[in-house]
Amino acid sequence: MSERTRPELSILIPTRGRPDKLRACIGGLVSQDAPPGTFEILIGVDGPTSGEAEAVDEAIGLRASSHTLPRVACRVFELPHAGPAATRNALLAHARGGHLLLLNDDVIPDPACVRTHLETQRELIASGRTAMVLGAAPWKIHEPDRLFDRMIRETSMVFFYDQMTGPAAADPGHDWGFRHAWTLNLSMPTGALRDAGGFDASFPSACYEDIECAWRICRRFRAPVLYRPGAVVVHDHRYEPLDYLARELRLGYDAHLLAHCAAECAMEIFRRDVASTEEIARCAAEVERDAPHARGLARSFLALADAPAGLVRERSTPTSGVGAVYQHHLPLKRWLWKVGLLSAAEERPFETLDAGELLGIRRVTMAA
Repeated sequence: MSERTRPELSILIPTRGRPDKLRACIGGLVSQDAPPGTFEILIGVDGPTSGEAEAVDEAIGLRASSHTLPRVACRVFELPHAGPAATRNALLAHARGGHLLLLNDDVIPDPACVRTHLETQRELIASGRTAMVLGAAPWKIHEPDRLFDRMIRETSMVFFYDQMTGPAAADPGHDWGFRHAWTLNLSMPTGALRDAGGFDASFPSACYEDIECAWRICRRFRAPVLYRPGAVVVHDHRYEPLDYLARELRLGYDAHLLAHCAAECAMEIFRRDVASTEEIARCAAEVERDAPHARGLARSFLALADAPAGLVRERSTPTSGVGAVYQHHLPLKRWLWKVGLLSAAEERPFETLDAGELLGIRRVTMAA
């Protein structure tokens, strides 16, 4: 392909077993207000297929008219199951654009998302700067809306968007740091990711692989992480409380891997060597000591899935409203993280861990 027809931007999307989410994501991308020829979409199916190619065909309108070309170039790659890091690396090898946009398969981009990323990256090129650009990712609101859903949206339970406010957010040049480089809506120069070595494929899950890669890019290029709230995707991922608690187990478990694979990065994140003998011993003592308190908190935490969102009416702050509920349950979150870390140190397979079993909870299905 000639340079004239080469896209400016390659969009990389790993997916696994969520064709309906993928269809909505691609539907948002084919509705972008950026000219179709400026970007391409590369989709990596991480393991056994579940109708992803058909979902993509439907989204770009191939079934509606077999003689009509799709609005955008879109390719689907069926790959062995190896996790999102390895899947993104496989897609990176096929990327033709000078810049990348990394998306989750469960986001729905607003029409201006691609254009905003492209315009920002063009401005950075013109000024001779390399940067990662994070877009906004508000959570989709499902019905019935629950207090637990509000906690996910309004606090730092998963991401830290709630902290990206005030004068720093008003400064387009503010560097938010590598810990904010989440790949659900992140752009960067293609060469930066390639020169940094891509993602570390030894991470098997969507856990630290993004910020560890960002840490290397930041160090290699002195690249800031900039925030552009005009590049919006709606994040359609409704957590259930037990799913969220299982995620905390995974974060602790993979923290041990991070400490071994990228010790300097882990030290910057945790401010201590979480894999050291002393840290593991301290963790074991605290897990045993705090188990009764964690189990007590778990019951009230699960009840949040049955409580309506309007039960707490105050505006969420760190000390009031939904923020206060979040703070109340932080010891539960931290206890599970320690259990995960300790289990990894003991070489216990992650598949043998069950958050409900650890907390003495039998009910798995929450309110719809």
